[in-house]
Amino acid sequence: MVEKDAVRRGYDRIAAAYAADRVEDGTGRAVLAEFRESLPAAARVLDAGCGQGTPVLADLSASAAAVGTDISRTQLDLAAERVPNAALAQGDIAALPFRDGAFDAVTAFHSLIHVPAAEHQSVVDEFARVLGAGGRLLCSEGPEEWTGANPDWLDTGVEMQWHIAGAEATRTQLRNAGFVIERERTVGDSLAEGDDARWTFFAARLAE
Repeated sequence: MVEKDAVRRGYDRIAAAYAADRVEDGTGRAVLAEFRESLPAAARVLDAGCGQGTPVLADLSASAAAVGTDISRTQLDLAAERVPNAALAQGDIAALPFRDGAFDAVTAFHSLIHVPAAEHQSVVDEFARVLGAGGRLLCSEGPEEWTGANPDWLDTGVEMQWHIAGAEATRTQLRNAGFVIERERTVGDSLAEGDDARWTFFAARLAE
């Protein structure tokens, strides 16, 4: 709980700075576009860890019934301004506030990486729970396992924490939850100017 509280407080306090620093274009957005094209018409899609709503939730809402959830209330306030046609709910992605089978697809861009490592399987299990049979998932993880913190993230004086499981562990977690991995790509996807981080994107389908 301490780790989650640090992430929630961090994003509440730096929401505006994070939104200003965020790069709207990148390889990850192209991966999202490919995923969107594979979804059925009028799909109901959850963006788990939607942050300020751009670009992922906004892109989803252009062609789907989009719902965003985030642990940070301040981030959700920004999302409400930026993506007014999306439904929003505050919640922990390890215990999603939605019924079983509520969605056709789930996206999780750079949100698993903030969840304590011991709960990563629970998060993936929650994604499976809220999807119907054959439901689709697009999520990102760091290629390698790493845990750390920055006490002055984005030069704000605010601490942020990361708990990256790595691609190998994420493959296992997806399969444990009943997902079939259809595509995996490791690409550079900067979130901010000068950010050279690489991410592994998993496109998966829940077995029927």
